[in-house]
Amino acid sequence: MALSAVHQPTPATRWKTECLHSHPTPRLLIFTKGQGRITVAGLTSGYGPNNVIFIPAHTLFSYEIGPTVFGYMLTIPSAMSGDWPEEPVHMRLRDVVAQKELISHVDALERELKSDKEGHNRAALYLLGILSVFIERQLTDNPPKDTMARAATTSARLVAAYTDLVERDFATGKGVSDYAAALGVTATHLTRCCNQTCSRSAIAILQDRILFEARTLLQSTKIPVKDIAARLGFSSAAYFTRSFQGETKLTPSAFRKASQA
Repeated sequence: MALSAVHQPTPATRWKTECLHSHPTPRLLIFTKGQGRITVAGLTSGYGPNNVIFIPAHTLFSYEIGPTVFGYMLTIPSAMSGDWPEEPVHMRLRDVVAQKELISHVDALERELKSDKEGHNRAALYLLGILSVFIERQLTDNPPKDTMARAATTSARLVAAYTDLVERDFATGKGVSDYAAALGVTATHLTRCCNQTCSRSAIAILQDRILFEARTLLQSTKIPVKDIAARLGFSSAAYFTRSFQGETKLTPSAFRKASQA
């Protein structure tokens, strides 16, 4: 479990939030200041202060962070994922009492995570459980009907299914037509739906996920570029380099060098 601050990244690290990516464990985003846009499972929405967004494990998402934005990202342990929703949730807390209660839960959790007192880890787990109950009660008492309705449209459901497949198979070298066929639609229809729900084409979603993984591997490992290309499903290192440079204006080697510097 971890609780980290969310604030505007540097230009060199914006890709870490603005490229579509996922985590192996659930995340809870809590925004307290500012506004921006967030895309979860292929559905883009605006967010503002007192917004709470739950992202299940292995769910593609990205978000913008402007200069006035501040909030928290909570990493939820896999062992406790059963206490949280199975689908993404976007709540806008309008009740002042609920807003204050949420912040009190977050503050208490942060104190225990930073504490060195006996039993602080156990206390943090208990507080996380209490926070999950708070979220559950808010969903019961004030269900986010607007975002739930948007997520239930035919287009949104198709794009959510597409992002699930992308997250599973992005490194296999499959193209948009392969995903469309698996979903029983044409590539043209899939792209039309993607543009409707998140203003990105189907190929842009796929490339975004691949690019995030490529950057992560280049920055955090010493794996040779040719091996990264093979791992991500590219037919050759040269093709990977052209593709990467076309999106980032840097070769993979130059990006790695800049990241390490």
